[in-house]
Amino acid sequence: MADCIRVPLLLVLVSLSPFAYPHPGEFTGARLVPNVENSHQNPAGGPGPAAERSVPGVGDRASAPRRRSAGWKLSEEAVCRDDLIRLCPRHSWNNNLAVLECLQDRKEDTEIAAECNHLLWNYKRNLTTDSKFESVAQEVCKATISEIKECAAEELGKGFLVSCLVDHRGNITDYQCNQYITKMTSIIFSNYRLICGFMDKCIDDINTLRCGSIITGDKDIHSQGEVIACLEKALVREAEEQENAHIIRDGCKKAIMRVAELSSDDFHLDRYLYFACRDDRERFCENTLAGEGRVYKCLFNHKFEEVMSERCREALTTRQKLISQDYKVSYSLAKACKSDLRKYRCSVDATMPRAREARLSYLLLCLESAVHRGRMVSGECQGEMMDYRRMLMEDFSLSPEIVLHCRSEIESHCSGLHRKGRTLHCLMRVGRGDASAIDPNCQSALRTLIQEADPGADYRIDRALNEACESVIQTACKHIRTGDPMILSCLMEHLYTEKMVVDCEHRLLELQYFIAKDWKLDPILYKKCQADASRLCHTAGWNDTNDVMPPGAIFSCLYRHAYRSVEQGRRLSRDCKVEVQRILHQRALDMKLDPELQRRCMADLGKWCSDKGEAGQELECLQDHLEDLKSDCREIVGNLTELESEDIQIEALLMRACDPVIQAHCHEVADNQIDSGDLMECLIQSKHQKEMNEKCLVGVTHFQLIQIKDFRFSYKFKTACKDDVLKLCPNIKKKVDVVICLSTTVRNDTLQDAKEQRVSVKCRKQLRVEEVEMSEDIRLDPELYDSCKQDIKEYCPNVNFGNAQVMECLKENKHQLSQRCHQKVFKLQEVEMVDPELDYQLMRVCKSMIRRFCSESEGKNVFQCLKQNKNSEMMDPKCKQMITKRQITQNQDFRLNPVLKKACRADIPKFCQSILTKATADSELEGQVISCLKLKYADQRLSPDCEDQIRIILQESALDYRLDPQLQIHCTQEISRLCAEEAAAQEQTGQVEECLKVNLLKIKQEDCKKEVLNMLKESKADIFVDPVLHTACALDIKHHCAAIPPGRGRQMSCLMEALQDKRVRLQPECKKRLQDRIEMWNYAAKVAPAEGFADLAVQVMTSPSKSYILTVMATSVALLLLLGIFCGRVTKRVTQELKDR
Repeated sequence: MADCIRVPLLLVLVSLSPFAYPHPGEFTGARLVPNVENSHQNPAGGPGPAAERSVPGVGDRASAPRRRSAGWKLSEEAVCRDDLIRLCPRHSWNNNLAVLECLQDRKEDTEIAAECNHLLWNYKRNLTTDSKFESVAQEVCKATISEIKECAAEELGKGFLVSCLVDHRGNITDYQCNQYITKMTSIIFSNYRLICGFMDKCIDDINTLRCGSIITGDKDIHSQGEVIACLEKALVREAEEQENAHIIRDGCKKAIMRVAELSSDDFHLDRYLYFACRDDRERFCENTLAGEGRVYKCLFNHKFEEVMSERCREALTTRQKLISQDYKVSYSLAKACKSDLRKYRCSVDATMPRAREARLSYLLLCLESAVHRGRMVSGECQGEMMDYRRMLMEDFSLSPEIVLHCRSEIESHCSGLHRKGRTLHCLMRVGRGDASAIDPNCQSALRTLIQEADPGADYRIDRALNEACESVIQTACKHIRTGDPMILSCLMEHLYTEKMVVDCEHRLLELQYFIAKDWKLDPILYKKCQADASRLCHTAGWNDTNDVMPPGAIFSCLYRHAYRSVEQGRRLSRDCKVEVQRILHQRALDMKLDPELQRRCMADLGKWCSDKGEAGQELECLQDHLEDLKSDCREIVGNLTELESEDIQIEALLMRACDPVIQAHCHEVADNQIDSGDLMECLIQSKHQKEMNEKCLVGVTHFQLIQIKDFRFSYKFKTACKDDVLKLCPNIKKKVDVVICLSTTVRNDTLQDAKEQRVSVKCRKQLRVEEVEMSEDIRLDPELYDSCKQDIKEYCPNVNFGNAQVMECLKENKHQLSQRCHQKVFKLQEVEMVDPELDYQLMRVCKSMIRRFCSESEGKNVFQCLKQNKNSEMMDPKCKQMITKRQITQNQDFRLNPVLKKACRADIPKFCQSILTKATADSELEGQVISCLKLKYADQRLSPDCEDQIRIILQESALDYRLDPQLQIHCTQEISRLCAEEAAAQEQTGQVEECLKVNLLKIKQEDCKKEVLNMLKESKADIFVDPVLHTACALDIKHHCAAIPPGRGRQMSCLMEALQDKRVRLQPECKKRLQDRIEMWNYAAKVAPAEGFADLAVQVMTSPSKSYILTVMATSVALLLLLGIFCGRVTKRVTQELKDR
């Protein structure tokens, strides 16, 4: 087997042989050649039996049955006749070697028939195995053979002797031997012939594939590189399982790969590639030294340049495909990684077939596994690995699995995108857009290729991504070292920002979609979480498979443990949790980056969210339709939403939109390593700050709306109230129902003065936060929102939901609302009056006034405090206006005034039962009960507590007619007609009431007149009810009635007596107002006489002239009694007789 050892030298020799090529006619008259030609024409020159057996395709036309005893000539073969006539002079036809020279010497652009080509090749092959042919060499080179021991030991009849002499041609000193060997080599031998046993192993495949050829390329007439190229292409077609691909025998496969391996050092030795790329080498690699595979690498790097010739590109691709089948075909890679392969035992896997171990992919995966485990791999080897990983990403055709399994997808979606990795990204894009559009085998092949190339470790491996994102990296990620894995993370952080460009965005998402399917493809995540994944998720090594936990499920396992409490145990390490959070932030940018979510929710996405194409919309859509989703999808969406509630920073788009608000109001919370829901709570509380923008507001509100679907989606509420919910509200899931359940429990315990609250302190505190948040937006109360949806469209179409504006709009239009909505609004108002802190608009508008006047008041007494300070000079006008609106609402129904309801709980059924009986459930009483109590107040029949509350109401409504619902209802037209100017005043101080009193005689509507008369009646009972009179007589009251307590008409009686007392001088304005009131009261007595004895008695007892009236009445009764006594005897007596009848 000495010839196997000398092969590289022979290849070099053959590559240099054009310089030693002799003139065609040099041996024409020589003794050696005629002997060969004339003595052995038939045995060696003709096709002979061997040709007949080996070339079935040539058969009839070329050489089949013709076995001539002598004088067979190439020129007589029909398959070469046309080419011979066209290319060769007639005088050369009689000499077979001259014909062979002529046809091999043709111009580069001249073609000969394929069957003629194959016939010539077989002729040359037969010459090499002829014993008589070797005998000539023995005769001519006898002395040389004896000097070269290796050649002397060669077996004759197989062509090895001449091979040996060619190998040692540089040492041959004999002129004739040297010339003979040079002549024979230039005509007959080619590269494949120099590999020991090559012909024996590949002859059948060469004949079947029609690879026999004398095509030589320019100026290298002895080279038959086309044969090798033909076999190599066939080997590639077989690996790619192309249609009608020929199965090459194993021995020939090894011989082909051996040829490629032996030519890996110097590209000159690959004759086909050398001639195909000669011009391109000068163009791109002029200064690259030959040897050690350097020219190959240089050409590989320029393979997709526009000016690269197609023939060279094809030859380079074929060689790259051979490298992908056997890494040793790359001299530089095999040399650089030799020690590392041995060190990490990358070629001793007993479970792998030998051919599998030689695959480039196996080498890359094995060494990458070592790198990811933190093992040391030489820098030279890593550099070579990176070159070939980039090569795999650039050209999909180098991966037989991609070619085989993705053929139809490439033809359908990615034709014409072969260069610079565009085909792979096209396949990624199709798979990312619709996984069903990619065959599962193609998906698997893509994932495998991406794992082999491992672009996550260095973005530069992905040329398409590198070129698309170069400008973004230079601006947004320039602070990160080139090639650092964090570059990809940086690009993801700037996704959908102004710095991102469209092409980079697309390439980035396409790659990240597949990286997301295998947690190991993110090198930083793998490095930080390797130990945790092994401990918690039972993972295998980087390059191992694990059927128990597939790669896509590992990350789900990690993030389930990332947010566990100390009590739950089995938590992630700090470094791993940081990386898990980073990945979650990135995946929140696009739902397709979460493979588990996409897999489970594919059907629901198509059903509910097909029109949602912008970033983040798909997940929001799924959350909106949570109740409608299939169980698998609902579970994972629920888990993810629950996770977001704890760490809202996972929502990268929301955080980006809310950055101004966070910086201004929530930076301390945002900087906290442990979020626990604090940041979202801060954003909710800051919803109406000036820094809040529309995108942030929409995102925060959306999250609030999602939270109401399940109390678990509110992390702080879940944490604080979980035990209380299980104990008091079991089987309730919706947050709003849980809040109502717990709130009702708290309220009942409070009203019943329970010794111990059933709801824990921490839950009550958080419950208050949730109730206040829900009051801000009607949509956070689904039952109320659903009841009023149509009313909102009709009466509040352009009103924003935030700041409780829609709720305020419904309150202002409540008389026009549908019955169902009206009832819900009334119930809400009832709750707000009991607990003013839930009145969002009141608390917002009066926030500063509450701090000023009511800082020490309990929450339930805040509104009472505001009412008491309403007329303070320091009261904010907007707050005062809001207080008035709430007073108007409160006076419409006693149930909306919890203090009055409690104080008058005995008086209302006693005096106003008829009103309650007529009222329907949940309908407002429009102030009827309060009006009833006012009349009883005037009659001085109320209980002390109830009287105090009615007095307050009377005093308030006396200053502002709008606080008297009955007066509003019955006197609206009269006020517009008679008191328009007073009603238009910005500040109401009783002018409208005074106007109505003054114009009592002009009032036409009886109901309105009755209300005004009632006002007069009420004012007689308490001067504070008549603000105009009270203001006019304030000084006189201080001087003359200071000792008289207010109420029950006492101070009014005091003033009346002072008016009648001539010794007392009242202020002129007070005197005038008193006289006007007396006239009004007298008129009222005339137009509204007592309706019964009881009413008359009440009028007398409440009259300021009560003493005078009672004196007159007593005198009248006494006179009548005396008259009866003295005059009774004067009447006619009845006789006894009449009595006895």
